[in-house]
Amino acid sequence: MGLLLAKLYEAVQMFQSGTPTRVLMLGLDAAGKTTILYKVKLNENVCTIPTIGFNVETVTPIKGVSFTVWDVGGQEKIRALWRHYYVNTEGLFFIVDSADVSRMTEASEELFGIAKSPEMQGVPVVVVANKQDLPGALSTAEVADRLKLRELRDRKWFVQGACAVNGDGIYEAMHEMAKLVKEFKKR
Repeated sequence: MGLLLAKLYEAVQMFQSGTPTRVLMLGLDAAGKTTILYKVKLNENVCTIPTIGFNVETVTPIKGVSFTVWDVGGQEKIRALWRHYYVNTEGLFFIVDSADVSRMTEASEELFGIAKSPEMQGVPVVVVANKQDLPGALSTAEVADRLKLRELRDRKWFVQGACAVNGDGIYEAMHEMAKLVKEFKKR
């Protein structure tokens, strides 16, 4: 717990002044994007329905760290609209259901489609391998392999295992995003 607090304090130091950092939260439908957003925002489990459109929240997981998170629906018909949210994005949370092995190829294709967009050039990516508590969930290394993350050579990326329901791994993902965004802004 002490190490986690130390890491979060470090993230606070990165963002003590300035406006919230704009980050997108994308991924296939039913990956847990909205559950993660409201776990961070409210520190509670919220009963969610499929997002048609988007949710936007400014979240401060710990004093001083601030993200404006755009959580955009992941249904196939909505994904074509993702590109309208890319402008001025400084970080991407890409959420995957790590227990839904059959959709990893589809998730990889969507992630690479995002990465190829000129507006998303170099934007750091934190993949949240959600639903680690479910049987058959892929490890973070397996998620990285299935998503072909090693082919993303033009940006920094990180994979964090998580469980949105109990909060495991979510704050670590936020901390990693804070670190990667700071490096991105220095470029």
